[in-house]
Amino acid sequence: MSSPPVQQKEGSATSASPSTDTKPKKKICCACPETKKLRDECIVQHGEDACAKWIEAHKICLRSEGFNV
Repeated sequence: MSSPPVQQKEGSATSASPSTDTKPKKKICCACPETKKLRDECIVQHGEDACAKWIEAHKICLRSEGFNV
């Protein structure tokens, strides 16, 4: 009877370890506010097609914070 709980604990510990190494410290909405603001203002004023450099800059920032975008 004691074996299943031990197996569950081992399985959960194994699956939790890799995610803690790359888990972002912030929510995605709160990360990179500077690039987010520039990206959003550019899109509103000029449209998405004209703002590729700001969009990419924001993605780079998010990746540096640990997000997979």
